Amino acid sequence: MKELLVPRVDDFLITGDGSSRAWKRCAWQPMRRIWKTKVAYRSRFKSVWSKKGIYVLWDFDDRRLTCTQQPDQGNLWEEDVAEVFIQPDPDKSLYFEYQVSPLGSELALLIPNNKGRFQGWSPWRYDDKRRCRRATAVRGGGHASMARVDGWSAECFIPFRLMREIGNCPPKVGTRWRANFYRIDYDKRPPTHWLWSPVSGKTFHDPPNFGHLVFGG
Repeated sequence: MKELLVPRVDDFLITGDGSSRAWKRCAWQPMRRIWKTKVAYRSRFKSVWSKKGIYVLWDFDDRRLTCTQQPDQGNLWEEDVAEVFIQPDPDKSLYFEYQVSPLGSELALLIPNNKGRFQGWSPWRYDDKRRCRRATAVRGGGHASMARVDGWSAECFIPFRLMREIGNCPPKVGTRWRANFYRIDYDKRPPTHWLWSPVSGKTFHDPPNFGHLVFGG
């Protein structure tokens, strides 16, 4: 099972392009293409944490932003998207799912997963200090639906206040959480999928096979 040491940093402004010095604290983690699809774009991510929350940076090669300007909490997984699933307490069936599109739309869900039967619920009072932050950037093209590009990146910040009712949150140095990181790209059909920690079947919703995040100092 995959394991990743997540360095602790001071809070910083996310820009979508990973330009903050905080990202120099950690190395890129490769994401593996699965399910025998044809597109072989490079896909990778980083993660750091602060006293207030956890940050994720994705970086993807691409040729087209195959997405529309979907609303927040829309079906983002039906188009190009970056995703992270976080399970602070592995003894519970709950985990948090966050998705961001190349155009900056977001999807935040609490997932109760009962032996493969899962359903997503949107956060209540999702505002102020409980709201996630995100930003996206594009390389070699326009930041628009169906634009030709060389790649895109996304950053998000997930506050611990949003997840504290799940249990084992906020973390401290040495805390271990389960998590996985994903990408879906629709340049060709069927869509291409990437992930960090391998899953056992045909779904990303496979918490027993999530990797481990270890919160460092």
